[in-house]
Amino acid sequence: MSDVPDRSSEPDPSDAPAQHPRRNQRQVVLMLAIVGVLLTGFLGGLLVSNAMHTAPETPGVVDVGFSQDMSVHHTQAVQMSSIALSGSTDPAVKRLAYDILTTQANQAGRMQGWLQQWNEPFISPDGYMGWMTDMSAHQHSGTAMHSGAVQTMPGMASDQEMAALGQATGTALDTLFLQLMLRHHQGGMPMIEYAAQRADTDAVRSLAESMAKTQKSEADLMTQMLAERKVAPLAMN
Repeated sequence: MSDVPDRSSEPDPSDAPAQHPRRNQRQVVLMLAIVGVLLTGFLGGLLVSNAMHTAPETPGVVDVGFSQDMSVHHTQAVQMSSIALSGSTDPAVKRLAYDILTTQANQAGRMQGWLQQWNEPFISPDGYMGWMTDMSAHQHSGTAMHSGAVQTMPGMASDQEMAALGQATGTALDTLFLQLMLRHHQGGMPMIEYAAQRADTDAVRSLAESMAKTQKSEADLMTQMLAERKVAPLAMN
């Protein structure tokens, strides 16, 4: 009798599911981006706290609400950009994703720093956009009228869309990223315009004005990139 054990019933290593190094790399970059936003917010809070002791500004409802909601809005943009940056092979898409990731992570950090200085929570417990009490000046942006807080901000990608973006590759990844990010920018613009006009602090108004210029330019670029690919933009959700 042979002493060699019978391995016929053991699984063949060749039958194991194929690994996806690129997908794993995306997940790592995604986690690093999220951690980067949180660290930026913490460090920004410390720096802002020191700087504002000499000449503090008193925030209003718009300042606080915009900083809370736009931080959440930006965080998803950072997530989407990290997926595109690590997974795309198109240089133009990667450049755009890098610009959005770094810019919006920095801006989210600044807003979180202000919230820390103001002793306000990073996320409103009452929902989103409740601070936008007068929408009359923003009907031109295409935003539906609403009263009170909402549970989902315009332009945000759903969990299913984020999962699809995470699984996409090649040109499918590029086009879905451009579609989702363009809608994301368009959805956030009414909040940005509202804060630019109605925030009480110079810091929030200045940041909102800067966001408006940058995101308008990026939206125009993404519209052009989708047209070149003969892909239609997504309708606003």
